[in-house]
Amino acid sequence: MVSLALTLVLIAFVVRLLQVQAVDASEYAAKADQNRYVGRVLAAERGGITDRNGVDLAVSTDANDITADPTMFTREQLKVGDGPEQAAALLAPILGADREAITEKLRTRNTRYVLLARRQTPQVWNQISDLKTALVKKARNDKGTVNVLAGVFQEPSSKRVYPNGDLAAGILGWVNAEGKGGGGIEQQLNKRLAGKDGKIRYAQSGGRLVPTAGSTETPAVAGSDVELTIDRDIQWAAQNAITEQVKKSKADRGYVIVQDTRTGEILAMANSPGFDPNDLTKANPDALGNAALQDAYEPGSTAKVMSMAAVLEESVATPGTHVTVPNRLHRGDRLFKDDIDHPTWYLTLNGVLAKSSNIGTILATGELGRNQQESNRILYSYLRKFGIGSYTGLGFPGETKGILAAPADWSTSQQYTIPFGQGVSINAMQAASVYSTIANGGVRVEPTLVRGTKGPDGRFTPAEKPGKTRVVSEKTAKTLARMLESVVDDEEGTGTKARIPGYRVAGKTGTANRVDPATGRYRGYTSSFAGFAPADKPRVTVYCAIQNATEGNYFGGQICGPIYKEVMEFALKTLQVPPTGAKPANLPVTFTP
Repeated sequence: MVSLALTLVLIAFVVRLLQVQAVDASEYAAKADQNRYVGRVLAAERGGITDRNGVDLAVSTDANDITADPTMFTREQLKVGDGPEQAAALLAPILGADREAITEKLRTRNTRYVLLARRQTPQVWNQISDLKTALVKKARNDKGTVNVLAGVFQEPSSKRVYPNGDLAAGILGWVNAEGKGGGGIEQQLNKRLAGKDGKIRYAQSGGRLVPTAGSTETPAVAGSDVELTIDRDIQWAAQNAITEQVKKSKADRGYVIVQDTRTGEILAMANSPGFDPNDLTKANPDALGNAALQDAYEPGSTAKVMSMAAVLEESVATPGTHVTVPNRLHRGDRLFKDDIDHPTWYLTLNGVLAKSSNIGTILATGELGRNQQESNRILYSYLRKFGIGSYTGLGFPGETKGILAAPADWSTSQQYTIPFGQGVSINAMQAASVYSTIANGGVRVEPTLVRGTKGPDGRFTPAEKPGKTRVVSEKTAKTLARMLESVVDDEEGTGTKARIPGYRVAGKTGTANRVDPATGRYRGYTSSFAGFAPADKPRVTVYCAIQNATEGNYFGGQICGPIYKEVMEFALKTLQVPPTGAKPANLPVTFTP
């Protein structure tokens, strides 16, 4: 009986051994490898972002992802039941995380990997490492002490840093917790910047690498560096100027754009208020993004340059054409007026632009066609050619193309308000582009923000050349430039505060009724100034707009004219643009009846 029993037991052992070592050998080997081998992602280094001169605007620095192996926090492993709680109590203050959330992660089953915190500084890991070392030493001297942090590890990672704080934040955007671009260029060019993550699979024991067991690795491919068109110094000057004026005027917000008139490259795009992408926890949600591209608003009188361009190009009038401007003008169902009450003005067409007369603009554009409907269609065609109602070509996240209805849909009042910039909405970049088009001899060059990219191999790839469109003739553009000088140089002009000693300046003021985005009703004003210099040989366009100034003056020439002057002076000096030395045209503003 005993021999029979032993024989049966041995047979059972043999059968089981055959099953394990022969029949199901591959399955058990796979399960063993699954527990023995672990894999993790090798994060690719994110490409940097620089200005046109190679100055760093966004860089990636060394950081660590803090991870843990939950199997090393079990009662069986630590010989205590509250290992996860003890570890969480030590880690929470260092990681700035919730203790209960960490405990829950450390109690996760059926996994050997959990992520406790992303992109921590080397100092954070040093603190944890010092704690682990102290616990090991204490455990050697005190048998009752347990190293509850033995299952906590670090993986090399990177952290996005913006060395200049809030400078150009609206352009750059930020990187979110998952390491992806969350706005701006970081989002728009995320694929190029991010590169391609790699993978590594290795044998481990107790959470540590077994070097003799072999490993497989697919290396990460670093992201490309991006070179922007902006100049950090000009960006600083623009951002400083608009921030100071927004605070002084207690305005909702403001923007300044600086553009190279010849190439379409954006040298600066500043917003106020802004945000610091290094710490979004302190950012105002309303200030995130790029308001210069995302805000749609009625431009007011800065849009009159497009109406004048249509009038000149269609040969309806010349700068010296006489325009009699009454104090009030009845059109459709409304009585129109200028920004101030006045006796009948006897202005030239140049004077209409210099004094920014709404009534004079209505009278001039009314001559574009045989009737008002035809005049509307002709004006609409020019607005479209200037880029109104279309995206700028930047492809920027969240950009608005503004609002420009088809002429058949213009209301009775819009037929007469659109010529002077009300009843149509644009963004700040569109407004700047209009003046760059005039400065560039009537050719619109699509604005650009990116000069090119540099791959991991170090090879620089220039960005595609921007599209070009002729909007008006060179003759019309030069005539308009001379007329815009009268706005600044003539004592009758509204832009005298934008004068720059030694330079010929072309510009235009704007003060528009503002639609309150909260109520949809008119409340407050949009104040603006746009222009270029030198007027007779343009190099730089500057556009400024301030929304809802509530303290002091709100006229565009008064609060945006000085910003234009400050930023334009700085840009001309930075780019080493000399004065031309030529005398201004001094076109007549008025005539004697």
